[in-house]
Amino acid sequence: MHSDAAALRKCSIWHEASRIVREEGFGAFWKGNLVTIVHRLPYSAMSFYSYERYKKLLGMVPGLDDPNYVSVVRLLGGGLAGVTAASVTYPLDVVRTRLATQKTTRYYKGIFHTLSTICREESGRGLYKGLGATLLGVGPGIAISFYVYESLRSHWQMERPNDSNAVVSLFSGSLSGIAASTATFPLDLVKRRMQLHGAAGASQIEKSSITGTIRQILQKEGPRGFYRGIVPEYLKVVPSVGIAFMTYEVLKSMLSSIDGDDEN
Repeated sequence: MHSDAAALRKCSIWHEASRIVREEGFGAFWKGNLVTIVHRLPYSAMSFYSYERYKKLLGMVPGLDDPNYVSVVRLLGGGLAGVTAASVTYPLDVVRTRLATQKTTRYYKGIFHTLSTICREESGRGLYKGLGATLLGVGPGIAISFYVYESLRSHWQMERPNDSNAVVSLFSGSLSGIAASTATFPLDLVKRRMQLHGAAGASQIEKSSITGTIRQILQKEGPRGFYRGIVPEYLKVVPSVGIAFMTYEVLKSMLSSIDGDDEN
């Protein structure tokens, strides 16, 4: 986010990790982690909850209640869930990006300071920079994630019904994360670039837009620039998405058993 195109061509995971430690210290790997947790809690909760609700609602639509359209229901439900969760929690996503990308000079001093600074310097609209790119990416991204997850999990459980539910969810979720990230990574990168427009008091980029940011990436970095950072993204989503789905299924099973015991 801070380097020019020439420097980025030489970049690698090891090179960038070494630079972060050298310039900012080992603790820099956790910059913005608190706001990530604060953002992830409502985002994940809303994604899973709204997905189940949207599936039920879509299942009541004439025609979509046919078992042959279960894939359509999963895709639509996932897309709507992603848009709902991202829209509600988006300002925290912007704050997370600003906190994580600042270097040794701390322009933003915390979650509330970042929120107030953005509102003061960029108006309330600054909290929604890149929302369009986010919704274009997160809708199909969550749709693909839930679709791949449920399809893999259902097939696995039919073929190997005695396997641990937690293990099945972990591996199915990990593969769904890879599929979703591959499909939507370019839009996620565009979103991050847009979120940094005007960051740390920098001059505002007039008429900043999705197409303008895409054109800028193409001119400076070429088509490969849209997948810059995809390898560390894979290294992140494989455990994180897998653990998220596994935790969801385990907790859902535990809570269902508790409800069943209460009824008895």
